[in-house]
Amino acid sequence: MATTRNVEKEHPPGLDPRWPYRAIRLLLVDDEAAFVDTLVNRLKKRKFKVSRAYSGEGGIRLLKKADYDVAVVDLKMSSLDGLATLKVFREMAPDLPVIIFTGHGSEKSAEESLAYGAFDYLLKPYEFDDLLSKIKSAYHTGKEY
Repeated sequence: MATTRNVEKEHPPGLDPRWPYRAIRLLLVDDEAAFVDTLVNRLKKRKFKVSRAYSGEGGIRLLKKADYDVAVVDLKMSSLDGLATLKVFREMAPDLPVIIFTGHGSEKSAEESLAYGAFDYLLKPYEFDDLLSKIKSAYHTGKEY
């Protein structure tokens, strides 16, 4: 009897199971530096290739320089907020899945984010596994297997 393998379980979440040596390129944008740095370390341990920006403007600069598979953007930032950043990302890279996350969420802000093209929405505090699941789901959206 043939056995089936669960390819996802054989690879860290940050690696594409089809190309095990290609890390998922993630752009993380949040103005809380300590939070970002901690999250980047956790994601890198899981083999994601993570770039960080501490402002919406910084995220835009990074997106001008490189391609990313998924972006995770905080909704409430001190200068350019997450919705404004999302709008610019949509113009620059229309196919880039963007996950909006915030500790100041409401149903209205979730609806606004999705209306402007966010892939998904995540409230802080969140379970790390939920974030990983949303990133992987966003990455696999539209990918041909």
